[in-house]
Amino acid sequence: MNEHQVIVVGAGPVGQSAALLLARWGVPVLVLDQRPGRGRGGSKSICQQRDVLDIWAAAGAGRVAEEGLAWTTARTYYRERELFSWTFQREGPLPPCVNISQTRTEQLLDEAIAAQPLIEVRWDHEVTGLSQDDSGVTVHCGRRRMRASYALVCAGARAQAIRDSLGVTFSGETFEDQFLICDIKADLPGWESERRFWFDPVWNPGRQVLIHPCPGGTYRIDWQIAPDFIPTEADISRKIRQIIGDRPFELLWHSTYRFHSRLASRMRVGRVLLAGDCAHLVAPFGARGLNSGVPDAENAAWKLAFALNGWAGPGLLESYHAERHAAALENLEVTAATMRFLVPGSVEERMRRRAALEGGRIEEVDSGRFAEPFWYVDSPLTTPEPARPFLGRPPKGALCTPAPGVILPDLPLPGGRLRQHTRDGFLVLLGDMCDSSLFVQVLGKVITAPLAVRGLAEMDGTGSLAERLGAGPDEAWLIRPDSHIAAIIPHAGPESVAAAVSRALGGFPDI
Repeated sequence: MNEHQVIVVGAGPVGQSAALLLARWGVPVLVLDQRPGRGRGGSKSICQQRDVLDIWAAAGAGRVAEEGLAWTTARTYYRERELFSWTFQREGPLPPCVNISQTRTEQLLDEAIAAQPLIEVRWDHEVTGLSQDDSGVTVHCGRRRMRASYALVCAGARAQAIRDSLGVTFSGETFEDQFLICDIKADLPGWESERRFWFDPVWNPGRQVLIHPCPGGTYRIDWQIAPDFIPTEADISRKIRQIIGDRPFELLWHSTYRFHSRLASRMRVGRVLLAGDCAHLVAPFGARGLNSGVPDAENAAWKLAFALNGWAGPGLLESYHAERHAAALENLEVTAATMRFLVPGSVEERMRRRAALEGGRIEEVDSGRFAEPFWYVDSPLTTPEPARPFLGRPPKGALCTPAPGVILPDLPLPGGRLRQHTRDGFLVLLGDMCDSSLFVQVLGKVITAPLAVRGLAEMDGTGSLAERLGAGPDEAWLIRPDSHIAAIIPHAGPESVAAAVSRALGGFPDI
């Protein structure tokens, strides 16, 4: 007998999110962390994207969105000249992005965990390796052994012993330049809702500076610095003064670090799944670290819950690797292009960068594409529809046109928003020409997983939701438990929808 259903290794934001989401599905969870307790201090990952806020709201941590500072505009400068700016496109009640320190985010997630009786957290438990068999996973903490049906490893980049025990490699590169980050408290009128990025300012020649507003009149500043530079308190104070002038300020925290670009060879090994920094590391320009780790946790949580309840097809768990490994590859591609522009590796790249900046060729200037959901267009769980192809990445800050594989727009509804209806299982949304009662009758006989059938007109009471989504009157939209569109079926009948549900449950040969 396995002692636990799922053991989550690591109590950072990704592990916390995974535990909360598993518990939401009724799965008891044991969380292990090698630290003696929750650390304090430092903003670390501050930018939380709209779809991650949505996940946390579903997990019982909606206060992250409430307490975070919703910034609206991103400005990019070359020296003292503004090159361009862009703003987020609004969608639904949640802000497109909030800035909030990782320390505060972890506190809010801890509060949600404390209110959840299905979660137990044990500190001072360093996991040194994993072994598994056909019935479960053995987690090794020194001489201690614990058993679970599955393990989800969210133990961060330094979890090499765990990756080694699974035979997983973690190849990639480390960038030479350092980055100095500081949290300060200061009064900076006009900067409260804007992210500002400088290429080659006179006060950091040849390198970059990034400034983000945070709650409570605090700001996060990132400087790119030389590989061998060891900043003193005087150096830090001087650098801050070069930006804010003689205004009073308080230095709250500072640190230096290097960026890494790495990817695990596998994100699923049997009954063990890897998530977050344990599975992938990217440069932070674009905020694609935590904003990718939390979707890892959600993807893993619903699939593990379905496997434990006997609802999963043979390929569902392996689809975790297929979907989230592809998401990590895209993040590596996007951030690698940004880093090539920020830190040119050759004379030719330096010349191209300088020409783009000095010539104001803004289409060539890359200060980081902000985090967005990965679209499971090529997932084995997605039923393609030629009439609704994926149109590719939208412009910065814009929304993606709905298509199979794309995340469902989070549109406002009376008393809430659309995605609040998608988290309890699969959801079938039907156009006006479809008979809901017939779909309920047929699907209820062949589908055992949680599934709801709703008419689009009844969702908002006005009949406008279909128009806002662009849904046809004879269409059925199948929505996954993580709010991604699994299928859009024209001329829909119950049998075609049932086939799409079976596919979305992993009902295909193991891959």
